[in-house]
Amino acid sequence: MGIGLIFLPLTKRLFSNFFDQGYLFSKVFGVAISSYLVWLLASLKILPFYQETIWFVLIIGLLVNLAISSMKFSPPTPTSHPRPTSHFPPILLIFALEELMFFITLTFWSYIRGFQPNIQGLEKFMDFGFINSILRSKFFPPADIWFAGKSINYYYFGHYVTAFLTKTTGINSAVTYNLMIATLFAFCFSLTFSLTGNLLYFFLLKKFENLKIDFKLKIKNLKLIIIGGLIAAFVISLGANLHPAYYNFKMKILKKPYCDGSFSYWYPNATRYIGYCPDVEDKTIHEFPAYSFVVSDLHGHVSDIPFVLTFLALCLVLFLKIKENKKLSFFSLLTTDLLLSLFLAIFFMTNQWDYPIYLLVLGMIFLVGFYQNRSNLGETLKKTTVSCLGVIFSSSLFFLPFQLNFEPMIKGIAFVHAHSRFYQLLILWGAPWFFGLSFLFFLFGKKIIPKQLLKKEKVKIKSSLLSLPSPLPTDIFILILFVVSTVLIIIPEIVFVKDIYITSYHRANTMFKLTYQAFIMFSLVIGYVTLRLTTSLPHYFEKRLFAFVSCFLILALLLYPLYSIPGYYGNLDLKNYKGLYGLYFLQTLYPDDYQTVRWLNNNVSGQPNILEAVGDSYTDYERISMATGLPTIEGWLVHEWLWRGSFDEPGKRATEVQTIYEGNNRQQTLALLQKYQIKYVIIGEMEKQKYPQLNETQFSEIGKVVFRSKTTSIYQLFQ
Repeated sequence: MGIGLIFLPLTKRLFSNFFDQGYLFSKVFGVAISSYLVWLLASLKILPFYQETIWFVLIIGLLVNLAISSMKFSPPTPTSHPRPTSHFPPILLIFALEELMFFITLTFWSYIRGFQPNIQGLEKFMDFGFINSILRSKFFPPADIWFAGKSINYYYFGHYVTAFLTKTTGINSAVTYNLMIATLFAFCFSLTFSLTGNLLYFFLLKKFENLKIDFKLKIKNLKLIIIGGLIAAFVISLGANLHPAYYNFKMKILKKPYCDGSFSYWYPNATRYIGYCPDVEDKTIHEFPAYSFVVSDLHGHVSDIPFVLTFLALCLVLFLKIKENKKLSFFSLLTTDLLLSLFLAIFFMTNQWDYPIYLLVLGMIFLVGFYQNRSNLGETLKKTTVSCLGVIFSSSLFFLPFQLNFEPMIKGIAFVHAHSRFYQLLILWGAPWFFGLSFLFFLFGKKIIPKQLLKKEKVKIKSSLLSLPSPLPTDIFILILFVVSTVLIIIPEIVFVKDIYITSYHRANTMFKLTYQAFIMFSLVIGYVTLRLTTSLPHYFEKRLFAFVSCFLILALLLYPLYSIPGYYGNLDLKNYKGLYGLYFLQTLYPDDYQTVRWLNNNVSGQPNILEAVGDSYTDYERISMATGLPTIEGWLVHEWLWRGSFDEPGKRATEVQTIYEGNNRQQTLALLQKYQIKYVIIGEMEKQKYPQLNETQFSEIGKVVFRSKTTSIYQLFQ
């Protein structure tokens, strides 16, 4: 909250026409700007990643925002949708209510996470290890915990943001990991509410303006804004596709089993449908935020959600300005362009797939906005191209320090050799398509229906769908999101980006990253269109029919948490509550390793290299480096294979680690230890299981035991 308040003057200036003045987005601006500046200072080796640097940047941010709040700006013109004062809740009350919403959702998901807080399973080891490595870093790029001597070759900025907030607050990282998941859930819910609510607010403003009626946000209209915002917020945060509803109907009503023969629904199936049922050599992934929050891997596509929603809010502001043909002030123009570029750069460093996706959204905003103002295709394309190139150039400057230390993992683009069946796409995307296509017909139905059909006496179309005013600016904005989202679904049916998963999972990553963002934008479409049509269809039957179908589909989408939350967290009985400490599993399953981790975290400063057993990805190997942020020679093999572009070096390192543990040649062992500058050697149950011929005696000769807890020992090597 404190960081958000610091950047509230900037936010209020940018979102002065929003009914809530963009209050919730101030939190994201605060985190994005301050964390980026600290990261830049540490990347350029100007100031280290210390808490003092963070406070220094925040103080600078406070002074700048105080200056912004003291600056005088000309009031908005009538066409700029000024915030009405009559019959409108006081702005401080709106701030308080939105803050309460953020707090409730934060508390809610913190409570859920408390039933299974373990940073274990899936890719949590990777995420937590990155965070701990960043926390130990003085300058950037941070060290790769699983490839000693090299820096992280992955999109780590989202993990860095968690580390930034951890260092700011001073809370244990094993707690902030889970707090960050809860915070992202709260951001996802509340920012979606604000963005969708403001879309409906601008729709109502324009509607009353067209009717030449003075707009007064009475309780009835305020309810519309709240309901639409909540619909979008619930769908994006807790909803899924139609897979849970369809297969529960099939299993429980039609008494037909799932493809694996089961009559009980397993929540991950909604994210692993195409290529799994029926089983073919085309495994795909089509996740969505609700699944991410449940399993709680702190990946870039999850960490990026607040930045994505804030970017879309900035796009809305920009689009409305372009549509009104209003010349932006130098301050607004510079700030908007810089922030759009900054967020694109953050996308690049957090989840690179989001960079081209939202560059496409921004390009569509420019293209449609300029075209509707100028109606000259040549001039429109010229202005759009210049604007996009300007943003690309400035965003490239923002992420340049990252790019200089990063080796791309993409190996090209190829045509897919498998395609989704239409009924599968319908189950996954039928609901948002219903809303989007209904909205298209609502706006352009008269132009779509052939004139010959309208002239036939037997066909009498009395629907109000054929006699509506031109689309409003917010309508066009929503259509842009709908079109881009649909394109993102189509792309994996044509091409895919090549990586190491080029056999059975050849297009899995492409579909995953593209459709994840499609789901986010579709959620905004659903919230807006539901209220837009139910308030705009004048005929009783049309309105009731659409409302009935909408409620049915929305409830079908929201079935998911009934299966996902119990499926992952079990019985939500307070007696099963464990709290938010993420290393609880290490404490109970590997108590000696847990004591080892505690000793290293309490007694080892800096980031010296350690040695532990090499294990396969998605296992509990590399538990020491993960929990301490101390680099080991080689970690999860498949992950390092992906990050390094080849298995040659990871495979070689794995062999060298085995040679060190099982070797009898003291000179060879010393040479390998010196090669990787190993200071501490871990010998525990996992090392003994992995290397049956482990020769512990040699370490007594070249080092000394500095810690021992029953089955686990730490040897500090003589320098």
